[in-house]
Amino acid sequence: MGVTAASMTAGAAGAAGSAAATLPLHNIFVYGSLLADEVVNALLKRVPTCSPATLNGYDRYSIKGRVYPAILPAEGKKTYGRVILGVTDAELYILDTFEDEEYKRNTVEVFLNDDSEKLLAETYVWGDKDDQNLFGEWDFELEVTSVPSYHAEMEAAAHEGFPRNDGRLRPGIGTSGVENTSGDL
Repeated sequence: MGVTAASMTAGAAGAAGSAAATLPLHNIFVYGSLLADEVVNALLKRVPTCSPATLNGYDRYSIKGRVYPAILPAEGKKTYGRVILGVTDAELYILDTFEDEEYKRNTVEVFLNDDSEKLLAETYVWGDKDDQNLFGEWDFELEVTSVPSYHAEMEAAAHEGFPRNDGRLRPGIGTSGVENTSGDL
């Protein structure tokens, strides 16, 4: 029996499907604005499965003039958040862009709150441990839900590029998942 173009195409499609199914997925520990499903959905166009989690050895701080927090290593402290499970490489790129250059992505060990299972995850750690703008404890309910336009602004930013620290837009990822490289900074 010979090999036909149809069987080659079917075989290639099956191999591509198998390769796609085995692509590495990422777990992301979030502790700030990404706790809001509306923000995650605006960025990723879906809300992946999430699990409440605790990150030991880190403390969460408010940042002067901003509605989102930072975390830094701190002995004896805990940061409560959630793990977003099954993030693709393309989605990780979107999150990296959203988090900005002030954060460094690190691999950490988190504990899932529902069963104390340990899990490796990526998280975004503030890059400047001596930043004078860090203060006090950041509170999701106080910071995010007390700002009525917060979710609308985050969704608009996800569609048009992400806000920079000075309030202007910086290149980001648009709704199509394609990098926005417009010069409108």
